Amino acid sequence: MSTYEFLATCPAGVGVYLAEELAALGATDIVERPVGVAFSGGLGLAYRSCLWSRLANRVILQLAVLEVDDSDSLYRAVSSVDWRVHMSAKATLLVDFTGRASWMRNAQFGAQRVKDAIVDQFRNAGLGRPSVDQKRPDIRVVARLAKGRLTLGIDLSGESLHRRGYRLDGGLAPLKENIAAAALWAANWPVRSQNGESLLDPMCGSATLLLEGALMALDRAPGLGRERFGFEQWAGHDPQQWSAVMGEAEARARAYDRVIEIRGYDADMGAVRRAQDNIARLGLESIVRIRCKSLADVKKPTHTPMPAGLVVMNPPWGERMGDSESLPHLYSAIGEMISREFAGWHGVVLTSEIELGKAVGLQATKRHRFQNGPLELHCLQFALSADNRYRSLTPTTTVATDRNQDSPKLLSDGAKSLVNRLQKNLRRLKSWLARENITCYRVYDADIPEYSVAIDCYEGRVHVAEYAAPAEIPAAKTAERLEAVLDAVQSVFDITDRSAIAVKRRKRQKGKAQYQRLGDARERVVVKEGAVKALVNLYDYLDTGLFLDHRPLRNWLGRETKGGHFLNLFSYTGVATLHAAIGGAKTSTSVDSSATYLKWFKANLALNGLSERQHRCERADVRAWLAADTRFYDTIMLDPPSFSNSSDQADFDIQADHKSLLQLAMARLSERGVLYFSTNRRRFKLDEEVARLWSVADMTRESTPLDFSRPSPIHLCWRLTHR
Repeated sequence: MSTYEFLATCPAGVGVYLAEELAALGATDIVERPVGVAFSGGLGLAYRSCLWSRLANRVILQLAVLEVDDSDSLYRAVSSVDWRVHMSAKATLLVDFTGRASWMRNAQFGAQRVKDAIVDQFRNAGLGRPSVDQKRPDIRVVARLAKGRLTLGIDLSGESLHRRGYRLDGGLAPLKENIAAAALWAANWPVRSQNGESLLDPMCGSATLLLEGALMALDRAPGLGRERFGFEQWAGHDPQQWSAVMGEAEARARAYDRVIEIRGYDADMGAVRRAQDNIARLGLESIVRIRCKSLADVKKPTHTPMPAGLVVMNPPWGERMGDSESLPHLYSAIGEMISREFAGWHGVVLTSEIELGKAVGLQATKRHRFQNGPLELHCLQFALSADNRYRSLTPTTTVATDRNQDSPKLLSDGAKSLVNRLQKNLRRLKSWLARENITCYRVYDADIPEYSVAIDCYEGRVHVAEYAAPAEIPAAKTAERLEAVLDAVQSVFDITDRSAIAVKRRKRQKGKAQYQRLGDARERVVVKEGAVKALVNLYDYLDTGLFLDHRPLRNWLGRETKGGHFLNLFSYTGVATLHAAIGGAKTSTSVDSSATYLKWFKANLALNGLSERQHRCERADVRAWLAADTRFYDTIMLDPPSFSNSSDQADFDIQADHKSLLQLAMARLSERGVLYFSTNRRRFKLDEEVARLWSVADMTRESTPLDFSRPSPIHLCWRLTHR
């Protein structure tokens, strides 16, 4: 039996695993090289490598390595090979040339010289002239020039081996099949699958990882579905031996009858359909099961025993990134989910940005780098164990509580009265906060008129917003009162560093000033409201990103929107949409004119593992958008500003314009739908015509939480339905 020398090419980083794979197939003299893995063996090994390799791009039969120093010597070197042993004069060919030299204009010139030498050899022997076929040649000649040495070979693969044939559309920046296989190989999936472990991808896209995993687990050769291989038109091809190799592979595929659990989810229904088409092309519908589900809804299946397994995913990166500011929060949500739901499993996350890998919040046990086309891809492995717990992007803080003891600092009489009031309020709220699991709340709102501030707690961080004092109050007096407030806050909440208190001055904002920064700390922290996580910024904007008084209304939306279509008008940072989405809304649309708030909303979506395709946002003037929209929604939240005179949209005043705004919004409400209308405008009066047009219920008292219960309501709220 003849022994040949081969080169299996592969993406950078895959060679170490390709060498293992080739050894298992029976290769000898294995040497890992920069472009792949060199090895030796018989013709049967070449066939098995083309059919069975999950990691190679191409398998090349090495013909010769020759010294060349100019164009003529290149021609002579190629002519020294007897090409009549490898192809007929009637065959078509294509030359794949790579390399550089001072005497060579470009690779195209090198390919032309190689082709000329081959064609001239046939013509000079009076055998006719092989023709060139750029798309589907019978023989692909491979020529590599490096450091004056020309390596010649014949590509036995034909089309790159990573193209299995089951995937027609991989979506944006697709993960190559052999890169997916390498990630699974690195995580020891072939052995894990034989031990009965399961495979799950919560962001499966076109299901490449799952299908490569299924082919491995089922002992199915990845090349079984290919239409043709490059060696089929090679003159040295042995059809009988090839038939035996194919027959063995088909028998192994039929013989495998193990039960294996492979599941995938994706929030994009289009991706799910592509995945299902790919699965069907391989006939694996009963093995690989896909469902449309957001990351936030992914749970470890409980109705089927899945004691251990591999959770693997290829989240957005590169061309699929979209809003890059949201991605760290998405990766943080990934880390939290896999740590919570898949304890005891093994995790694999692929990303082109190592900083995103760090945002997962887990310690990687192994790291690998693969070249996926033009992108370098980091493959991170995580042991989802008790000693590798999820760490969020922002440090966890303790809930603020009063010390119930005297402060060592000497306090003014005003500060002492504030201390007493804060302690009294905290005692009043304590059991309610614990019962309702509320960690962000208001503890003081100008209870003592001289100290006109609002004090809020955000999971241990204190936020003080000073209301603008009347003009007749001297600035020195205002500063003195604020000093007393901060002294009291430090005393009650045991804060040693005053800079840890976020302090703002509230005043009426007009036009674009409503959205401009007050500071530049750029620090956003994660807080929880029920099942929802939200980003708040305590320093840079007038509002923090979370309207605490709307907490009950958001909870209603979380319960009432299940299975329906939700519309959030003047959506701000979209926390209401998060409640609706996690509560089970089929789709949602959030509309706001501020690019800042919509970017904030996208980060909130990512933080909660929710898809922008399912929960989209629109930057627009709400009234103009409603006038153009034609869809219907089952639940609508309408919480407009009291006024707006921004230069990029029509002036708006809630008192004068609310009826026309409600008419536009109610025109988009489904027949049995519900619209919640809320405003913080003091002395607001609902137009009497509103109650004649629709059924209206005043929900102000029910929508006001205990921490905002005051003689004068913080907001007004109504529930509107069609008559």
